[in-house]
Amino acid sequence: MAIKVTQLSKVYGEQIAVNDLSFEIKTNRIVGFLGPNGAGKSTTMKILAGILAPSQGSCTIDGIDVQKNPLAVKKNLGFLPENNPLYLDMYVREILAFEADTHGIKNKKQRIDEVIKLTGLSVEQHKKVQQLSKGYRQRVAIALCILHDPKVLILDEPTTGLDPNQILEIRALIKELGKEKTVLISTHIMQEVEAICDEVLILNKGILREQGDMETLKAKYPNQSLEEIFVNLTNK
Repeated sequence: MAIKVTQLSKVYGEQIAVNDLSFEIKTNRIVGFLGPNGAGKSTTMKILAGILAPSQGSCTIDGIDVQKNPLAVKKNLGFLPENNPLYLDMYVREILAFEADTHGIKNKKQRIDEVIKLTGLSVEQHKKVQQLSKGYRQRVAIALCILHDPKVLILDEPTTGLDPNQILEIRALIKELGKEKTVLISTHIMQEVEAICDEVLILNKGILREQGDMETLKAKYPNQSLEEIFVNLTNK
């Protein structure tokens, strides 16, 4: 399994953010991670990325325990937080070179050239990050995520705040990445999920309400759109 979560919980004082959560994701799948605000999606993603420690339970990335071997996990993982932190005063190629050095990437220039081409940054590669539109900043953030060629990508609302054209461009990029990587993506846009995801996880109040591929969900909830399924499961 690319991602395995077992009885995961995260508690802040009296608030239960994630409640005994368990799920598995196979390799080379694009999985939509859905839920209303406060459902526990970002918390779960941060635990998977090794940023937060769980209150209990465990999770593995590509068979490696996140808590026991976090550095090994980070070699196989690319994480894009919702508000991606970028060094705005750095040039595009400069920030990629900095990240490449952090990961100890060999043939650095060749790999940076490959990632710039893949993420559509060729025209903007000699600009500073602060000069870029939000759509191109997202491309830089995704480029940083994939630079070390991880097997698993975790993307927290990567299209938030983008215009329709930028959304389509980022979706196409994620779809392309999903051919060779496992992608867990959170979003509130049901159209986005239907366009690029192989399956979905629906979370509410820290509890997994549903998991399945699109065909399975349509068979289980006949005559309901994904939006209707989502609303019914998260209003309980």
